[in-house]
Amino acid sequence: MAIEHPEPVGLARAGGHYSHVVRGGGMIFTAGQLGIRADGSHTADLPFEDQVRQALANMLAAVTAGGAGAEAIVKVTAYIVGVDNWPRFNAVYAEVMGDHRPTRTVVPVPELHYGYLVEIDAIAVAPTDKA
Repeated sequence: MAIEHPEPVGLARAGGHYSHVVRGGGMIFTAGQLGIRADGSHTADLPFEDQVRQALANMLAAVTAGGAGAEAIVKVTAYIVGVDNWPRFNAVYAEVMGDHRPTRTVVPVPELHYGYLVEIDAIAVAPTDKA
């Protein structure tokens, strides 16, 4: 089985020893995405909804790098600081994902790196025309 590490367009370089996206076994796996902009600047000081939009955009960019679109996502995990942010997360998530409803887990956590309030990762099905 070939494992690929596609380089996503529009994402800041990985900040540690990991890949933003890995493709293998007919699946695409993204790393947890914070609301870091492509130029490496942070959105942790912005309102929660803006952080969610940027983290979702980053997650979608990673899936796209793997050769698929949002419709191929089968599982999303979101880590949010403060369970009280759950309804706000759900509203932005529904706005961005539209009619597509992959399985999803939302995990309330006490804190995230750099002071972020949300981190999101995904698993998607890779198109069959790729390895």
